[in-house]
Amino acid sequence: MKCIIIDDEPLAIDVLMDYCRKLDFVELEGTFTNPLEAISVIKEKKIDLIFCDIEMPQINGIDFITSLDNTPMFIFTTAYSQYAVEGFNLNAIDYLVKPIPYNRFIKAISRAKEIMAYKKTSVNDNVFPSHGEAASTTPKYIFVKAEYESVKIDLDNIEYIQGLKDYLKIHVTGTNKAILTLMSFKEILDKLPNHQFLRVHKSFVVNISCIRTVQRNRIVINDVRIPIGESYKSSFFHMLGL
Repeated sequence: MKCIIIDDEPLAIDVLMDYCRKLDFVELEGTFTNPLEAISVIKEKKIDLIFCDIEMPQINGIDFITSLDNTPMFIFTTAYSQYAVEGFNLNAIDYLVKPIPYNRFIKAISRAKEIMAYKKTSVNDNVFPSHGEAASTTPKYIFVKAEYESVKIDLDNIEYIQGLKDYLKIHVTGTNKAILTLMSFKEILDKLPNHQFLRVHKSFVVNISCIRTVQRNRIVINDVRIPIGESYKSSFFHMLGL
């Protein structure tokens, strides 16, 4: 996996360099304190993954990522947690808050490795397209059984999933009628990319990119308030960097 690190703080670069060197599947192609200097390397060396700071003097990391053509996978690294939801809205692989623990780094880069494996083993370009959009290496849709047919659902349109005993109720953007399917949470989570969907309660899975606001014990998606279960709080807030 060809990676680069972009951060205006040399000490932050040193930490990530040390982490990367411990992994035999990571090939570090360069480090940059100025993101604009990284553009030619991203194009010429076909970089797979960018570790990118957000608040930098030359250009904001979010603006830099969105300015790229054929954007590689990217992980935001920052001291500021308030950008977490915006980062996930851009389909970031992960959002790491400094100081970055090694176990969080491993979790994030393992996701990137998993997505690369999906892409390489895929034989259907419609399901696993090349990078024409930011981090668009994950499946774009799933099929679920509803009544007597299999229904195709675009992943980006799934707002949240609610458990109802043996059934799941999938709430989709742009429709007042949810899709009811006979599945377990484990079965549907196996179909969903884990950097985009997260279980936050024994009865709810949410699409992180659809979150409008986060309150103390609730998530708000389109004016629907979804509870955050006690046993899921730590992983949820950790993933958002909150």
